[in-house]
Amino acid sequence: MAELHGRLSTPDGWPVIGATVTVMDAAGVQRGRATSRADGGFAVPELAAGPHTVVVAAAGHEPSARAVALGADATDLGRVELARAGGAVLPTPGVWRIDPQHSSIRATALHLGMSRIHGRLRRFSGELHVADPFEASSVSVSIDAGSVDSDDTDRDAHLRTADFLDIDTHPAIGYEGHGLTRVDATRWTVHGMLSLKGVKAPVDLHATYGGTGPDLWGGTRAAFTATTDVSRDEFAIDWNQSVLAGVLAVGRTLRIDLDVQAVLQES
Repeated sequence: MAELHGRLSTPDGWPVIGATVTVMDAAGVQRGRATSRADGGFAVPELAAGPHTVVVAAAGHEPSARAVALGADATDLGRVELARAGGAVLPTPGVWRIDPQHSSIRATALHLGMSRIHGRLRRFSGELHVADPFEASSVSVSIDAGSVDSDDTDRDAHLRTADFLDIDTHPAIGYEGHGLTRVDATRWTVHGMLSLKGVKAPVDLHATYGGTGPDLWGGTRAAFTATTDVSRDEFAIDWNQSVLAGVLAVGRTLRIDLDVQAVLQES
């Protein structure tokens, strides 16, 4: 009797656990069934040699069917890929280092209650630790507070003082994210803590996964965008000026927009 074995995974290398593998003969009669293990591997023993059809089904994945000719001994199907339902392909588990040259952190504040002023934080570093399951992933980012750039030299000098970022006392801004909640196939909520001007408080990021692919230098990259709103008052950045009718010079809420490329690191 023959044995059929192989390994189930998503296209990006995640093992598919608990999938059902059914083997049917040429007449459509079921001849064997197995469930994939924690590593995605499976084995269906005691099969007769000859043509068969292998059907694989797993919750949250597109089903797969293929014809195979079994020999007298063991037949190895190799790696069988199952696409996630909806087509989302998540990053491979491992450490992904943020590429600051192809990433950006932008802050937007309301000015005089009617227009917006934009600034960027130019220098930062960080890593994404992609886990299996993806919901257990984490992120760590450190930002040079003195790298604030709003395209105005005098304003940037003011932003670096104790009225705002107070870079002499608090030169770094930090974010530590631990755990994600899935919204849909491409959108996730990152739960984390922001450290800013000596205050640490919870700030969630609303992230969208843009995909994974090869880069020009032989590496693998993943892309994300994320947004959040931060209350200045919560982080002791309470400087302001009141103008006509009580309108504030600078709005109390900052809109943060992130564009991130991260590169998979070798094990």
